[in-house]
Amino acid sequence: MTKLTCTNIRKTLQGKTILDDISLELESGKIYVFVGPNGSGKTMLFRALSGLMSLDEGTVELDGKKLGTDFSVLPSLGITIEHAGLYADLTGFENLSYLASLKKKAGKEDIRKAIERVGLDPDDKRTYRKYSLGMKQRIAIAQAVMEQPDVLMLDEPTNGLDRNGCEEIRNLILEEKQRGALVLLASHSTEDIRILADRIYEIENGKIIETKEAQS
Repeated sequence: MTKLTCTNIRKTLQGKTILDDISLELESGKIYVFVGPNGSGKTMLFRALSGLMSLDEGTVELDGKKLGTDFSVLPSLGITIEHAGLYADLTGFENLSYLASLKKKAGKEDIRKAIERVGLDPDDKRTYRKYSLGMKQRIAIAQAVMEQPDVLMLDEPTNGLDRNGCEEIRNLILEEKQRGALVLLASHSTEDIRILADRIYEIENGKIIETKEAQS
């Protein structure tokens, strides 16, 4: 079982507290949804939990190993935060193939399957610059799941998708939970929260102000 914990983490940028004494214990096979207004700290929390941002105080641990001490990033992490950072003149398959070559954890068939799972065609020759907002969202999620990560962090995963797209991505997220991944979502969607959440954390001004178990 994968366990991700943070203890009393704090972060200040330009004199403003963006993470304020947050402590969490998260485990695999569950979906944790973080809600709050824009600028509340959700994205910054994901950056902290993934090792992409240094902390002023506190620790983040994966299975007892401290980020920044035992390793600089999570060894098995799929993440979408803000822009996907893909190359405009490459196709979706070419982009994911390049990213996969960096870690060598996903082969061509893994990439094709990930693209198909998000409702795209791995043989589509359109380049990323010609993708619609919804297609960009889908390919970003494909890159997050293609290596079957232990920890999956998705920032507004259904943003820019139509009703069918939202349903497809929610089903994918539930499949990842069933596979045993530890899933963290940031979402404004009431449907995402209702369908996906095992536990809900409300963030305001960088502080968790309420924790709720999902209704069964």
